[in-house]
Amino acid sequence: MGATMAHVISLVSSKGGTGKTTTALNLAVALAERGRRTVLVDFDPQGSIGLSLAKGEGEWTGLAEVLLAGMPLDQVLVQTRVPALSILPRGRLDAVDVREYEILLNSPAKLADLVAQLGEGRQYVIVDCPSGLGIITRAALASSGFALVPLQAEPLALRAVGQVLRVIDHVQKQENPALRLLGILPTMVELRKDTSLNVMGTVWAELAGVLDTAIPRGEAFARASELGLPVSFMGGRTPPEARRFEILADEIERLIAELTGAAGEDHEKVQRQLV
Repeated sequence: MGATMAHVISLVSSKGGTGKTTTALNLAVALAERGRRTVLVDFDPQGSIGLSLAKGEGEWTGLAEVLLAGMPLDQVLVQTRVPALSILPRGRLDAVDVREYEILLNSPAKLADLVAQLGEGRQYVIVDCPSGLGIITRAALASSGFALVPLQAEPLALRAVGQVLRVIDHVQKQENPALRLLGILPTMVELRKDTSLNVMGTVWAELAGVLDTAIPRGEAFARASELGLPVSFMGGRTPPEARRFEILADEIERLIAELTGAAGEDHEKVQRQLV
Protein backbone atom coordinates (compact mmCIF):
# COMPACT_ATOMS: atom_id res chain seq x y z
CA MET A 1 0.00 0.00 0.00
CA GLY A 2 2.86 2.33 -0.62
CA ALA A 3 5.48 3.63 1.78
CA THR A 4 2.95 5.17 4.12
CA MET A 5 1.07 1.89 4.76
CA ALA A 6 -2.37 3.44 4.72
CA HIS A 7 -4.93 2.04 7.12
CA VAL A 8 -7.81 0.64 5.06
CA ILE A 9 -11.11 0.68 6.98
CA SER A 10 -14.25 -0.87 5.47
CA LEU A 11 -17.62 0.09 6.94
CA VAL A 12 -19.96 -2.89 6.72
CA SER A 13 -23.50 -3.71 7.79
CA SER A 14 -25.90 -6.55 7.06
CA LYS A 15 -28.87 -4.21 6.52
CA GLY A 16 -29.57 -0.73 5.25
CA GLY A 17 -30.45 2.26 7.36
CA THR A 18 -27.68 1.87 9.92
CA GLY A 19 -26.01 5.21 9.21
CA LYS A 20 -23.08 3.51 7.46
CA THR A 21 -22.65 6.05 4.66
CA THR A 22 -23.20 8.98 7.02
CA THR A 23 -20.51 7.56 9.28
CA ALA A 24 -18.08 6.92 6.41
CA LEU A 25 -18.46 10.46 5.08
CA ASN A 26 -18.23 12.28 8.38
CA LEU A 27 -15.43 10.08 9.73
CA ALA A 28 -13.38 10.71 6.59
CA VAL A 29 -13.94 14.45 6.96
CA ALA A 30 -13.00 14.37 10.65
CA LEU A 31 -9.78 12.46 9.95
CA ALA A 32 -8.85 14.80 7.10
CA GLU A 33 -9.50 17.87 9.22
CA ARG A 34 -7.01 16.44 11.72
CA GLY A 35 -4.48 16.61 8.89
CA ARG A 36 -4.62 12.89 8.06
CA ARG A 37 -4.34 12.29 4.31
CA THR A 38 -7.55 10.39 3.59
CA VAL A 39 -9.48 9.04 0.62
CA LEU A 40 -13.17 8.12 0.87
CA VAL A 41 -14.13 5.31 -1.50
CA ASP A 42 -17.68 4.54 -2.64
CA PHE A 43 -18.03 0.80 -3.35
CA ASP A 44 -21.83 0.96 -3.25
CA PRO A 45 -23.40 0.43 -6.71
CA GLN A 46 -26.11 2.88 -5.62
CA GLY A 47 -23.49 5.62 -5.29
CA SER A 48 -24.44 6.50 -1.72
CA ILE A 49 -21.56 8.93 -1.13
CA GLY A 50 -22.48 10.99 -4.18
CA LEU A 51 -26.13 10.96 -3.19
CA SER A 52 -25.21 12.12 0.31
CA LEU A 53 -23.37 15.07 -1.24
CA ALA A 54 -26.35 15.88 -3.51
CA LYS A 55 -24.53 14.92 -6.69
CA GLY A 56 -26.54 13.75 -9.69
CA GLU A 57 -26.22 10.28 -11.19
CA GLY A 58 -23.97 11.40 -14.02
CA GLU A 59 -22.16 14.29 -12.35
CA TRP A 60 -18.98 12.47 -11.33
CA THR A 61 -16.84 9.92 -13.08
CA GLY A 62 -15.30 7.43 -10.70
CA LEU A 63 -14.74 3.79 -9.89
CA ALA A 64 -17.10 2.56 -12.62
CA GLU A 65 -14.94 4.21 -15.28
CA VAL A 66 -11.78 2.75 -13.75
CA LEU A 67 -13.20 -0.77 -13.74
CA LEU A 68 -15.29 -0.77 -16.91
CA ALA A 69 -13.33 1.59 -19.16
CA GLY A 70 -9.78 1.46 -17.82
CA MET A 71 -9.69 5.16 -16.92
CA PRO A 72 -6.64 6.09 -14.79
CA LEU A 73 -7.41 6.47 -11.11
CA ASP A 74 -5.91 9.95 -10.86
CA GLN A 75 -8.39 11.21 -13.46
CA VAL A 76 -11.46 10.32 -11.41
CA LEU A 77 -10.40 11.19 -7.87
CA VAL A 78 -12.25 14.25 -6.56
CA GLN A 79 -10.17 16.66 -4.50
CA THR A 80 -12.38 18.23 -1.85
CA ARG A 81 -11.99 21.64 -0.24
CA VAL A 82 -10.42 19.90 2.74
CA PRO A 83 -6.82 19.63 1.48
CA ALA A 84 -6.22 16.21 3.04
CA LEU A 85 -9.42 14.61 1.69
CA SER A 86 -10.12 13.08 -1.71
CA ILE A 87 -13.14 11.06 -2.83
CA LEU A 88 -13.34 8.14 -5.24
CA PRO A 89 -17.01 8.26 -6.30
CA ARG A 90 -18.92 5.35 -7.77
CA GLY A 91 -18.98 7.06 -11.17
CA ARG A 92 -21.52 6.83 -13.98
CA LEU A 93 -22.92 3.34 -13.69
CA ASP A 94 -25.83 2.23 -15.84
CA ALA A 95 -28.16 -0.11 -13.95
CA VAL A 96 -27.66 -2.79 -16.62
CA ASP A 97 -23.90 -2.78 -15.92
CA VAL A 98 -24.17 -3.39 -12.16
CA ARG A 99 -23.61 -7.15 -12.48
CA GLU A 100 -20.39 -6.72 -14.48
CA TYR A 101 -19.28 -3.98 -12.08
CA GLU A 102 -19.76 -6.30 -9.09
CA ILE A 103 -17.87 -9.10 -10.82
CA LEU A 104 -14.93 -6.79 -11.52
CA LEU A 105 -14.90 -5.59 -7.92
CA ASN A 106 -14.76 -9.22 -6.83
CA SER A 107 -11.42 -9.72 -8.60
CA PRO A 108 -8.89 -10.06 -5.73
CA ALA A 109 -5.91 -8.97 -7.83
CA LYS A 110 -7.70 -5.96 -9.33
CA LEU A 111 -9.04 -4.82 -5.98
CA ALA A 112 -5.74 -5.30 -4.19
CA ASP A 113 -4.02 -3.17 -6.84
CA LEU A 114 -6.74 -0.50 -6.59
CA VAL A 115 -6.45 -0.31 -2.80
CA ALA A 116 -2.66 -0.17 -3.04
CA GLN A 117 -2.86 2.79 -5.44
CA LEU A 118 -5.35 4.58 -3.22
CA GLY A 119 -3.13 4.11 -0.20
CA GLU A 120 -0.03 5.64 -1.79
CA GLY A 121 0.89 8.79 0.09
CA ARG A 122 -2.17 8.57 2.33
CA GLN A 123 -2.83 7.53 5.90
CA TYR A 124 -6.44 6.37 5.63
CA VAL A 125 -8.60 4.69 3.00
CA ILE A 126 -12.22 4.74 4.18
CA VAL A 127 -14.43 2.32 2.21
CA ASP A 128 -18.20 2.67 2.19
CA CYS A 129 -19.49 -0.80 1.32
CA PRO A 130 -23.01 -1.53 0.10
CA SER A 131 -25.50 -2.78 2.66
CA GLY A 132 -25.54 -6.56 2.95
CA LEU A 133 -22.85 -9.20 2.98
CA GLY A 134 -22.56 -9.94 -0.74
CA ILE A 135 -19.56 -10.16 -3.03
CA ILE A 136 -18.58 -6.48 -2.91
CA THR A 137 -18.52 -6.39 0.89
CA ARG A 138 -16.61 -9.66 1.01
CA ALA A 139 -14.10 -8.36 -1.54
CA ALA A 140 -13.64 -5.12 0.38
CA LEU A 141 -12.99 -6.98 3.62
CA ALA A 142 -10.46 -9.21 1.86
CA SER A 143 -8.49 -6.07 0.93
CA SER A 144 -8.87 -4.16 4.21
CA GLY A 145 -6.92 -3.94 7.40
CA PHE A 146 -9.92 -3.09 9.56
CA ALA A 147 -13.69 -3.49 9.65
CA LEU A 148 -15.95 -0.96 11.35
CA VAL A 149 -19.55 -2.06 12.01
CA PRO A 150 -22.22 0.62 12.49
CA LEU A 151 -25.03 -0.82 14.63
CA GLN A 152 -28.34 1.00 14.62
CA ALA A 153 -29.79 1.08 18.14
CA GLU A 154 -32.92 -0.88 17.28
CA PRO A 155 -33.88 -4.55 17.79
CA LEU A 156 -33.66 -5.80 14.18
CA ALA A 157 -30.15 -4.42 13.73
CA LEU A 158 -29.09 -6.00 17.01
CA ARG A 159 -30.44 -9.40 15.90
CA ALA A 160 -28.55 -9.11 12.59
CA VAL A 161 -25.18 -7.99 13.90
CA GLY A 162 -24.07 -11.58 14.47
CA GLN A 163 -24.20 -12.14 10.70
CA VAL A 164 -21.71 -9.33 10.10
CA LEU A 165 -19.36 -10.53 12.81
CA ARG A 166 -19.52 -14.07 11.41
CA VAL A 167 -18.50 -12.87 7.94
CA ILE A 168 -15.67 -10.72 9.30
CA ASP A 169 -14.38 -13.69 11.30
CA HIS A 170 -14.62 -15.97 8.23
CA VAL A 171 -12.75 -13.53 5.97
CA GLN A 172 -10.06 -13.08 8.61
CA LYS A 173 -9.56 -16.85 8.94
CA GLN A 174 -9.92 -17.88 5.31
CA GLU A 175 -9.00 -14.93 3.09
CA ASN A 176 -7.26 -12.06 4.88
CA PRO A 177 -5.39 -12.82 8.11
CA ALA A 178 -4.50 -9.12 8.44
CA LEU A 179 -8.17 -8.11 8.83
CA ARG A 180 -9.19 -6.97 12.31
CA LEU A 181 -12.48 -5.87 13.78
CA LEU A 182 -11.92 -2.23 14.65
CA GLY A 183 -15.15 -2.05 16.58
CA ILE A 184 -18.93 -1.87 16.69
CA LEU A 185 -20.22 1.70 16.49
CA PRO A 186 -23.69 2.35 17.97
CA THR A 187 -25.64 4.72 15.71
CA MET A 188 -29.01 6.48 15.82
CA VAL A 189 -28.97 6.16 19.59
CA GLU A 190 -31.92 7.69 21.53
CA LEU A 191 -31.41 6.91 25.18
CA ARG A 192 -34.60 8.75 26.16
CA LYS A 193 -36.60 6.11 24.27
CA ASP A 194 -37.08 2.74 25.94
CA THR A 195 -36.49 0.66 22.81
CA SER A 196 -33.17 2.31 22.02
CA LEU A 197 -32.12 2.24 25.68
CA ASN A 198 -32.92 -1.47 25.96
CA VAL A 199 -30.94 -2.26 22.82
CA MET A 200 -27.96 -0.31 24.11
CA GLY A 201 -28.18 -2.12 27.43
CA THR A 202 -27.87 -5.43 25.57
CA VAL A 203 -25.08 -4.09 23.34
CA TRP A 204 -23.01 -2.91 26.30
CA ALA A 205 -23.63 -6.09 28.29
CA GLU A 206 -23.26 -8.77 25.64
CA LEU A 207 -21.12 -7.57 22.71
CA ALA A 208 -17.35 -7.31 22.69
CA GLY A 209 -15.59 -4.52 20.82
CA VAL A 210 -18.24 -1.83 21.23
CA LEU A 211 -16.72 1.62 20.78
CA ASP A 212 -16.95 4.21 23.54
CA THR A 213 -18.25 6.70 20.97
CA ALA A 214 -21.92 6.50 19.98
CA ILE A 215 -23.67 8.49 17.27
CA PRO A 216 -27.06 9.87 18.35
CA ARG A 217 -30.13 10.26 16.21
CA GLY A 218 -30.42 13.96 15.45
CA GLU A 219 -32.11 16.42 13.15
CA ALA A 220 -28.68 17.74 12.13
CA PHE A 221 -28.07 14.62 10.03
CA ALA A 222 -31.30 15.02 8.09
CA ARG A 223 -30.55 18.68 7.53
CA ALA A 224 -27.00 17.96 6.40
CA SER A 225 -28.30 15.33 3.96
CA GLU A 226 -30.81 17.80 2.60
CA LEU A 227 -28.01 20.32 2.01
CA GLY A 228 -25.62 17.70 0.62
CA LEU A 229 -22.99 18.46 3.26
CA PRO A 230 -21.02 16.73 6.00
CA VAL A 231 -22.63 17.62 9.31
CA SER A 232 -19.68 19.77 10.38
CA PHE A 233 -19.95 21.93 7.25
CA MET A 234 -23.40 23.37 7.94
CA GLY A 235 -23.65 27.08 8.67
CA GLY A 236 -24.58 28.50 12.05
CA ARG A 237 -23.58 27.07 15.39
CA THR A 238 -21.70 23.78 15.21
CA PRO A 239 -24.17 21.00 16.04
CA PRO A 240 -23.13 18.58 18.80
CA GLU A 241 -23.46 15.72 16.28
CA ALA A 242 -20.40 17.08 14.45
CA ARG A 243 -18.37 16.86 17.63
CA ARG A 244 -19.20 13.13 17.85
CA PHE A 245 -17.20 12.47 14.69
CA GLU A 246 -14.21 14.36 16.04
CA ILE A 247 -14.39 12.09 19.09
CA LEU A 248 -14.86 9.05 16.86
CA ALA A 249 -11.80 9.96 14.77
CA ASP A 250 -9.76 10.25 17.96
CA GLU A 251 -10.96 6.86 19.21
CA ILE A 252 -10.33 5.21 15.82
CA GLU A 253 -6.76 6.49 15.75
CA ARG A 254 -6.14 5.34 19.30
CA LEU A 255 -7.53 1.86 18.60
CA ILE A 256 -5.48 1.44 15.44
CA ALA A 257 -2.35 2.53 17.30
CA GLU A 258 -3.06 -0.07 19.98
CA LEU A 259 -3.85 -2.84 17.47
CA THR A 260 -0.75 -2.14 15.39
CA GLY A 261 1.60 -1.64 18.31
CA ALA A 262 2.19 2.01 17.44
CA ALA A 263 0.52 3.53 20.50
CA GLY A 264 2.23 6.71 21.54
CA GLU A 265 4.47 7.03 18.49
CA ASP A 266 2.57 10.01 17.09
CA HIS A 267 1.80 11.57 20.43
CA GLU A 268 5.17 12.33 21.99
CA LYS A 269 5.36 15.77 23.58
CA VAL A 270 8.19 18.11 24.37
CA GLN A 271 8.47 18.83 28.09
CA ARG A 272 7.27 22.34 28.98
CA GLN A 273 7.20 24.59 32.02
CA LEU A 274 3.95 26.12 33.23
CA VAL A 275 5.55 28.98 35.23
